[in-house]
Amino acid sequence: MIGVIGRRERLFLWGVAVAGLGVGLIAQDDAWFARKRREMVEVQLKSRDITDKKVLEVMGAVPRHLFVESAVRTEAYEDYPLPISEGQTISQPYIVALMTQCLELKGQEKVLEVGTGSGYQAAVLARLAAKVFSIEIHKPLADKAADLLRSLGFANVEVRSGDGYFGWPEQAPFDAAIVTCAAGKIPEPLFEQLKEGGRLIIPVGETNEVQTLTLIRKINGKKKVESVTAVRFVPMTGENLKKKRNNPALLARRAKKRACAFSG
Repeated sequence: MIGVIGRRERLFLWGVAVAGLGVGLIAQDDAWFARKRREMVEVQLKSRDITDKKVLEVMGAVPRHLFVESAVRTEAYEDYPLPISEGQTISQPYIVALMTQCLELKGQEKVLEVGTGSGYQAAVLARLAAKVFSIEIHKPLADKAADLLRSLGFANVEVRSGDGYFGWPEQAPFDAAIVTCAAGKIPEPLFEQLKEGGRLIIPVGETNEVQTLTLIRKINGKKKVESVTAVRFVPMTGENLKKKRNNPALLARRAKKRACAFSG
């Protein structure tokens, strides 16, 4: 004989159904994001000049959507940068892959990152290097990224808040360094903290204009400089901004512009 289901039993079954629906939706989301990652790798990376198989593999594995705000999460794998807090951005996937590829990581390196931002670039580096030291000038961003990276199991990343212009001398020398904000010129402390043969990738140029993504190798203690491509990054602040404001050549150009404006 089948008994009548009471109110308590109905509530229990309803709860089970809702929980099952939630699990199903999460699984569906995971599958959708995984498909978007595969499309990103095929369309945005492989079809361009990203050829490093390990970089492609990592870009297809790291959940980029967890590093952006929930409001733009469905856009995480599109071919453009996205805003994050503190007026900063997360670079488009292609630029992340390109800068990473330029470092030629083999797996045993110690890497310095200047500009933690959301933590996504650090997560990519962490899958390709032995240890990543990441500096972020905005403390709220540094704290948030550190918590997220820790929760996702990236135990080989150390994040701190500070002015990345000066690097991380206590942990130097580094096999490679990556700067995810634009500087008027190559910060000397970052170059000095490279090992012999080390690589530094950084956007160089006026921060209100298009910059040049620049690869610097330390060969016999000197800079071997290579231009990679045109980019547009948010500016490096802190000491870099002070130096820019006090740059004699820049001040002269501004004075000339003002003179032209008044004479017109």
